[in-house]
Amino acid sequence: MKIYVFIPSRYGSSRFPGKPLALIRGVPMIQHVYERARNCPKIDGVYVATDDERIRRRVLDFGGQVLMTRKNHPSGTDRIAEAARLIHAGGEDVIVNIQGDQPFFDPSIISTLVAPFRQDETIHMSTLKFRISDKSELSNPNHVKVVTDRDGFALYFSRAAIPFYRDGDSAGEHFKHLGIYAYRMKFLKAFVELPIGHLESAEKLEQLRALENGYRIKVEETSLDSVEVDTPDDIRRVEALIE
Repeated sequence: MKIYVFIPSRYGSSRFPGKPLALIRGVPMIQHVYERARNCPKIDGVYVATDDERIRRRVLDFGGQVLMTRKNHPSGTDRIAEAARLIHAGGEDVIVNIQGDQPFFDPSIISTLVAPFRQDETIHMSTLKFRISDKSELSNPNHVKVVTDRDGFALYFSRAAIPFYRDGDSAGEHFKHLGIYAYRMKFLKAFVELPIGHLESAEKLEQLRALENGYRIKVEETSLDSVEVDTPDDIRRVEALIE
């Protein structure tokens, strides 16, 4: 079982055009993500998957590996599925999808993410959750929340605050979903062929496609948060955190 990391990257974004090439302390964001991924232990390869020549050139400039994919992919997952086929990943190989807008994730979380695949051959998809301490994140739709069953499998993902504590339990726990995924390659091929359902269309969360079609997602808890960059204002926020 080999482990490959893919970073889907496109130039166009309604909220932040050119986001992958935005500079954070003088370094393109995509380079920050790539170099973090390269520091993950026991990884067999890291690739940027893009359809944009500007991104391809910049990745080659800093010595990264990049794969060109077609432009009409509806999601980053579809893009990495094509990229994984290009390198001829095997059916039992694990494909890790790291979003290109998380420039300062801790590389060790990848070990947490892929651990279930080593322990259980029936696992076909995994992701991560982080216990929310900042209650302002609950009302922020950009921070996706997740609830799981007793065995750590996802029950639902939502942009709303879930669960809802009817009696106003201020001590109630909530978990933020960290948008990093791992798939067994044979499942990834099947996943991108699944129809988009009502829940995915409503929440605009592609992981709901798996749940709507009866597949289980293993959710591992991590104590390491990952800051996402959604807007130009987030660049300044991230740089302030670095300072």
